Amino acid sequence: MMLSDNTPNFCRPPSWPADWIIPDWPAPTGVRAVCTSRNGGVSVPPWNSLNLGSHVGDASDKVNANRACLQQALGARPVFMEQVHGLRVLELHAGEADAQQADAAITGHNGLACTVMVADCLPVLFTDTSGTRVAAAHAGWRGLAGADGIGILEQVSRLFWPLTHKDKAQDAIEVIAWLGPCIGPQAFEVGADVRRAFVETHPNAADCFKPVAADKWMADLPGLARQRLAALGMERVYGNDGSSAWCTVQNPSRFFSHRRDRISGRMAACIWRG
Repeated sequence: MMLSDNTPNFCRPPSWPADWIIPDWPAPTGVRAVCTSRNGGVSVPPWNSLNLGSHVGDASDKVNANRACLQQALGARPVFMEQVHGLRVLELHAGEADAQQADAAITGHNGLACTVMVADCLPVLFTDTSGTRVAAAHAGWRGLAGADGIGILEQVSRLFWPLTHKDKAQDAIEVIAWLGPCIGPQAFEVGADVRRAFVETHPNAADCFKPVAADKWMADLPGLARQRLAALGMERVYGNDGSSAWCTVQNPSRFFSHRRDRISGRMAACIWRG
């Protein structure tokens, strides 16, 4: 199953590995995005080969070389955060430092790539239909569930609010989203505590959990994200549909997976204004 295609304004550079995913979505001209695979870098097993995570035990010189390779491929600077499964959204400006604690980034500046690292958690990319701002969110189950029904997707949405709620005399601006690869509903077994974290504040989230044993459920992470985005008024959501081709656990030659391998590298989902 194909996961990607060329967007109308962004063709795959010939130097990119063939299994990097270019989102197939109607992003406006000048907005570019990609999700890397595990391939195309210099790290050795078990981090082979394009590990972009500096916190997973890989040699720092290998990680730095991989990050430099990514920056060269993008033609923009990926800003790497220290992701903590929290709710902070970092607004990127010129000269922004890496390693700040946050689980999403947003910017209106050219040449800065909002970047999230994943190895089972769900990456979510955003842009508005005018290309004014772009954002990326790291949505593991904790960040997606959030606190009191407000998670990382809601936090990102709030920062697009001034664009999407202008005077009605102006052209409407819509926010669209793309979901990248993550642990799929065929592989994501969770306990009752995870289900409760969603269902207590969003009862329809129960549709995204299938019982498999006493107090054990299979959870549909992209399905939960689509529900949250729909509740925020985002009707156009692309990418991961929960099928096996998008599952990080089930595709070991293409994707890193912490749950599958325990010691694992990290991929990156990036979006930038070019």
